[in-house]
Amino acid sequence: MKRHIVIDARVRRSSTGRYADELVNHLQDVDNYNNYTVLVAPDDDWKMRAGNFRTVPSPFPQFSFNPLNELRFAWQLYCLKPDLVHFTMTQQPLLYFGKIVTTTHDLTMFQYAHPKGTHPAIFWIKMRLYHFLMWLAHRKSRRIIVPTHHAAGEVAEFQPFTKDKLVVTYESVGVPLNVTPKRPEVVPDNYIMYQGTGFPHKNLPKLVEAFDILHPHYPDLYLVFVGKKEKHYNDLEREIKRHPSASHIIVAGFLPDPESKWTFQHARVYATPSLAEGWGMTPLEAMANGAPVVSSNASAMPEVYGEGALYCDPHSAQDIADKIAMVLDDAQLRKDLIQKGTAQYQKYSWATMAKQTLDIYEDVLAPENGQHKPKAI
Repeated sequence: MKRHIVIDARVRRSSTGRYADELVNHLQDVDNYNNYTVLVAPDDDWKMRAGNFRTVPSPFPQFSFNPLNELRFAWQLYCLKPDLVHFTMTQQPLLYFGKIVTTTHDLTMFQYAHPKGTHPAIFWIKMRLYHFLMWLAHRKSRRIIVPTHHAAGEVAEFQPFTKDKLVVTYESVGVPLNVTPKRPEVVPDNYIMYQGTGFPHKNLPKLVEAFDILHPHYPDLYLVFVGKKEKHYNDLEREIKRHPSASHIIVAGFLPDPESKWTFQHARVYATPSLAEGWGMTPLEAMANGAPVVSSNASAMPEVYGEGALYCDPHSAQDIADKIAMVLDDAQLRKDLIQKGTAQYQKYSWATMAKQTLDIYEDVLAPENGQHKPKAI
């Protein structure tokens, strides 16, 4: 029997929306039977190529405590009469109680949230509310999809009742961008790089400290940060000015795809000192473009990057600097990391992830109502 599945993809054009985007794109290749409604932002003109998929505008913000929005969003879902709703982020309306699958990427909101700029009492209330919303979302969910076994362990420890609901579906990065590389004007000849957001858990000030150690030994080397400039990058730029290596640190901002590809391809090292990742896509993108990766040994990174990265202690600027120097000085190590990185990123597939997600839908919609224990991959 055909089922009607609703996928909440309102987040797809944000920095965390790649998962929703790839899921819907690849589900169109693997399921031509069930009917799908994909919820998108009102200004999103995303076109579906499969006849059993359609988009419906949903004007409700991802992060909102507005009771009216909560009611209206729940009402929209009830009016769609779905057999199953897949929320690709944990945020979902309190008053919707149909069959739900939720994707939770990580717990960084709880692990690294900081009250900077917010009154401590207001911050405490917000965090209690976020805890409640995640608790309720997970309580209502028949399955909770996470991107790594490390993330599954964290969620199970945080909320023990989720243990038998958790299913791991590895994500991916995709093939290297099919664009002609173009050198950005702001990028020098000799550099190490980081690309991504500047959120506190990315631990970028520690990478700046490591570069202070490297700079006297590599006076022509630069550190290049790539990513949309926002509050956290503005804070980082102010911090950089206080460092002795400041003249050789470039905060390049957002780069379009051709320039981003060139920057990956010509980096001496791609470095990520992150303290926590649910998946960590950008270092895989670096591997896909032939950059040797030095990664934090924390969180899910060793699980995802395997032998494709050289690992460092993200709490030690000296160790980060030492590992980067090893790659800079050892041509054979650099070659090995590039080869192993290429093999590592090729292990992952969005198509496989979509097929596994469809299996989860079918499991939840089975006659026994999806009550048997799921099998994590």
